[in-house]
Amino acid sequence: MRKTRQLITALTLSLLASSVLAAVSPEEAAKLGTSLTPTGAEKSGNADGSIPAWTGGLAKDAAAVLSGGFVENPYAGDQPLFTITAQNVDQYKDKLNEGQLAMFKRYPETFKMPVYTSRRSAALPPEIYEAAKKSALNTSLIDGGNGLKGFADSRYYAFPIPQNGLEVIWNHITRYRGGNLKRNIVQAAPQTNGSYSLVNFEDEIAFPTGMKGLDEKKAANALLFFKQRVTAPARLAGNVLLVHDSLDQIAEPRMAWIYNAGQRRVRRAPQVAYDGPGTASDGMRTSDNFDMFNGAPDRYDWKLVGKREMYIPYNNFELTSPQVKYADILKPGHTNQDLARYELHRVWEVVATLKAGERNIYAKRRFFVDEDTWQIASSELYDGRGQLWRIGQAMLTQQFDQQVPVYAFEALYDIIAGRYIAIGMANEEKTAVQYGISASAADFTPAALRNAGVR
Repeated sequence: MRKTRQLITALTLSLLASSVLAAVSPEEAAKLGTSLTPTGAEKSGNADGSIPAWTGGLAKDAAAVLSGGFVENPYAGDQPLFTITAQNVDQYKDKLNEGQLAMFKRYPETFKMPVYTSRRSAALPPEIYEAAKKSALNTSLIDGGNGLKGFADSRYYAFPIPQNGLEVIWNHITRYRGGNLKRNIVQAAPQTNGSYSLVNFEDEIAFPTGMKGLDEKKAANALLFFKQRVTAPARLAGNVLLVHDSLDQIAEPRMAWIYNAGQRRVRRAPQVAYDGPGTASDGMRTSDNFDMFNGAPDRYDWKLVGKREMYIPYNNFELTSPQVKYADILKPGHTNQDLARYELHRVWEVVATLKAGERNIYAKRRFFVDEDTWQIASSELYDGRGQLWRIGQAMLTQQFDQQVPVYAFEALYDIIAGRYIAIGMANEEKTAVQYGISASAADFTPAALRNAGVR
């Protein structure tokens, strides 16, 4: 009898676990495109109208498209509704997170948040909306939540109707980025006095659905392929990083290689994961800080706190303008907040707590994920003592001609050291981004790194 009860208990727990990890029902999925947007946000606005209803986002011809992948600001005529400063921050603290409040405390004279009318600009191609609905019906978590099953036919937005915190983070990881692309960006880690040196990168991202010559077995578990070449300064130029990311990084961990131009050698790079140092970052960011969070989520327990309204960076078209120089953006302590734009939006709040026995320099992480784009807009990173250490801020915007939500750049602020690192700026580059590039599996192999690194 006792054994029978144990078996029933085990079966009940198993069924409960599978219900948490399963795809949603057809009835739930039918909400996508009706009461929910096609990617799972609430279509309606909020009670007082300060967040409007989503009506389809920005059109592809919302403003002029410039050469080099730049676009003009379709909201150039907007003026700030108000500006949050250290002097009036208490009036707005219910719509701010702990990291934002810490920035006002750390930089009371210079940190500010100009708040504008909320514009729900997010728009994606129709085929991506269809993919999200397929994901809702077919995708489930495996390996304790650290991999995806049934995702190969959809490939985007694994869980548009998330049931837990890990599913929210997987939406960020699997969001639409515009397909295969190449971009030229810069990174800077200013000293406390504001002095900085630029590191220039040429990034290439390719996805298995758009890759020629990719082995079927490899494609089945592939998430994306990433290649990053340093083009400046001279002492780093020619170094190349190659990353193969999988859908199930427990069954098939991330594979990474580095070509060192000085040594002319290709080496495996297991440190390009988790809290390994970010490329040329002066110790200011980890590998998994890139893109606000990337890689395997297996070292943390993930908790979904819920959804809330918050002022987050949004529609930061001014920060992508080729008329703006890097020196205009990079200032002592933090980036130039006069150029920033904040809006009130709904975000998913997720807390990641380091598992017992696991290692990462961040003992706890808190993420705030925009409901319309599934991009992480803000993050709070805590050290082993439980002290707030670093604050992430991604300047969200929309590449409307390509129907892709993107970051103008992302910044990580160390409020203890008084320094920060910013990556993703392209204002002074001749060509910022190219979408729809041709990609071959042969171009993303360790053997191809040497050729990629030729100066």
